[in-house]
Amino acid sequence: NTYTIAAEVLRYGGVPKILGIGRDSVESLNKKIDQSLASDMLITCGGVSLGDYDIVKDILAKRGEIALWTVCMKPGKPSAFGAIRAGEKRLPHLGLPGNPVSAMIAFEQFARPAILKMMGRKDLAKPAIQAIMDEAVKNTDGRRLFARVVVTKLSEEYHARLTGAQGSGILTSMAKANGLAIIPEDISGVKAGDKVLVQMLDW
Repeated sequence: NTYTIAAEVLRYGGVPKILGIGRDSVESLNKKIDQSLASDMLITCGGVSLGDYDIVKDILAKRGEIALWTVCMKPGKPSAFGAIRAGEKRLPHLGLPGNPVSAMIAFEQFARPAILKMMGRKDLAKPAIQAIMDEAVKNTDGRRLFARVVVTKLSEEYHARLTGAQGSGILTSMAKANGLAIIPEDISGVKAGDKVLVQMLDW
């Protein structure tokens, strides 16, 4: 995820400082946090879920506070936000999921607007359109689903179709996409022909 997230930071006007991999130990992770303290934001990937080695959130809680942990979205549920205390400074921290697609979508929803706001931007929303789904999309577990789609314009209407398999580890689902179709958490899916809101990744 390192170069993907660094490229995203650069795309939205930030200057990425790559700290490298923090190993699954308190000593290694504390060292990485210490290296980040001169930055404006700390972004980590992985370590915020429920696994035996997901210790990032525990260390962050000791060195600051975690304002939220897990969000009602798919992919991207194991996302965290908080701040690191360093003397008088509070360093914002965003903990992205470890799966690559989850990390990219969580970045788009949370890191991108935060970076823009820190730079003084006012318009933080991604461009969005209404598009007709060319195929059905199921949403079975009560989370807001961000389906990776290819959007095309036919006559006067936008159409969206899935990029293929939608697993959170399938990078091609993002690489082929130019939009994210948003399926609300309170519905079980959409049928072919239904209109959906699509966030445009490239506009």
